[in-house]
Amino acid sequence: MDLASKLFKGDRVIWIIFMFLCLISVVEVFSATSTIAYKNANHWAPIVRHATFLLGGFVLVLLLHNIPCRFFPVFILLLPVSVLMLLATPFVGVNANDAHRWLEIFGIQFQPSEFAKLASIVFIAFLLSKRGKFTENQIFKYILIGVGTTCVLILPENFSTAFMLFGVCFLMMFIGQLPIKKLARLAGVLVLAMILFLALLKFMPAGVTQYLPDRFSTWQARLERFSESHEDDLDENGVYKITDDNYQVSHAKIAIARGGIFGRLPGHGQQRDFLPQAYSDFIYAIIIEELGIVGGIFVLLLYIMLLVRVGMIARRCEKPFPKFLVLGCGLLVVVQALANMAVAVNLIPVTGQPMPLVSRGGTSTVISCIYFGIILSVSRFGAGMGNEEEEEEQSTEDEAVSSGEATAASPVEMDSRTETNPLEAVVSLEKEETTT
Repeated sequence: MDLASKLFKGDRVIWIIFMFLCLISVVEVFSATSTIAYKNANHWAPIVRHATFLLGGFVLVLLLHNIPCRFFPVFILLLPVSVLMLLATPFVGVNANDAHRWLEIFGIQFQPSEFAKLASIVFIAFLLSKRGKFTENQIFKYILIGVGTTCVLILPENFSTAFMLFGVCFLMMFIGQLPIKKLARLAGVLVLAMILFLALLKFMPAGVTQYLPDRFSTWQARLERFSESHEDDLDENGVYKITDDNYQVSHAKIAIARGGIFGRLPGHGQQRDFLPQAYSDFIYAIIIEELGIVGGIFVLLLYIMLLVRVGMIARRCEKPFPKFLVLGCGLLVVVQALANMAVAVNLIPVTGQPMPLVSRGGTSTVISCIYFGIILSVSRFGAGMGNEEEEEEQSTEDEAVSSGEATAASPVEMDSRTETNPLEAVVSLEKEETTT
């Protein structure tokens, strides 16, 4: 117990949430990667790879939560680096799932957008904490330039990530109490741009779409599948039929329906063999199939508890930078998790967003662990949470030192009290002689 208390500092609730998410990730990814394991000579290779990334991320959490949060503005240096990588990705990036989102350096594939998200959150938190050095207009302008450029570069290959990142950044600006008029104008412009973009996706003819980037036709197909009526999914006998257009959504619904209250238990799911990206984009459907509605609600509550706890940490922070930083990290993790869940239950179109810390993925897993490390560091050094034992030990040492000083001084004090002044003794003797 003493070793655990010395090793895991910071907010204990965040540590518990982190451990539960890692445990669920290992179990469900091991179950959901059956199709990959079947194709590999080594059946353990997929889960070993994922466990390796989780272990590396755990080490990062241990390192980061021991670093005072005042050093985290160094992550801003990732912003220009991420911009350069995002500029290069469409030309030299790795094409996977009809998108150029990955770069490969020295045999290691990663997504530059994940680093851009982290850098953007730190960048906004840093600017919002510098109200004394910059005016509100300057802060607003710098955020628009930095984050806007990043989101525009992410947009062509990953619309959902760009939309989610700018939404979280907008929330941070609102929480940071930037002028409401500026935020209202920005929101109005974004809403008009979104309406125009959706209208183009809906009504643009196929003859024009073929001359646009491939991702445009992908967005168009996803929007059509989500918005159109489902009468065409029934055959002449009124029986539901699975087609290429509704394949993912249909199998996700089957997985959720099979789960019931308590699920089929890990390893007994069937839809993992049919759902593409069952271990990533649709892992929430597999969780409900194997752990039931109870397991699905438990995972949802873990992320809700994370958001609530992040709010409590932010309230206890005295300095603005750690306060905005922990709010940004918490919002980004929770919003991404809710987007993944909403896709699995068909509330929004397919986005391709993994569930933070649960879905299989190298870059996403490592960056999610960095978010948790930052949150724990802020809880420890910014909010003073989880350091009660250190304070008790320090107070015990102080009491021991003070009691030792008192013990060492007590004989001298006693001697000084009992020792008599020689002059006073002579005076008292003369008085006694006079009386006699």
